[in-house]
Amino acid sequence: MHQPPIIVYGIKNCDSIKKTRTWLDRRSLNYQFHDYRVDGLEPALLQQFADRLGIEAILNQRSTSWRQLDDAQKGDLTPDKARQLMLANPTLIKRPIVAIGGQLFAGFNPEQLSAAL
Repeated sequence: MHQPPIIVYGIKNCDSIKKTRTWLDRRSLNYQFHDYRVDGLEPALLQQFADRLGIEAILNQRSTSWRQLDDAQKGDLTPDKARQLMLANPTLIKRPIVAIGGQLFAGFNPEQLSAAL
């Protein structure tokens, strides 16, 4: 059986990323890891995430990074403002974002990943 290409987007030391990578490794699945801090974050990639998953799904408003923003940054949040904040602070993006073939998923959800594979 042919495995679709898998890309895991996130930050290496994130617990959710570690869980996702461990889950994939235990299943001997090949994947590419895209670390925002090492590989960068192109505006077009973030736009693709937003278009396919929605800003609400990819902006992690429960993160430490979000809590550290001042009220002016968090207030009057438009999709464009949210994208600008995520480009400036990739730690605001929900982790992981997983691309499997043509599908995108936000967050670590083993059942969802299994179904996609």
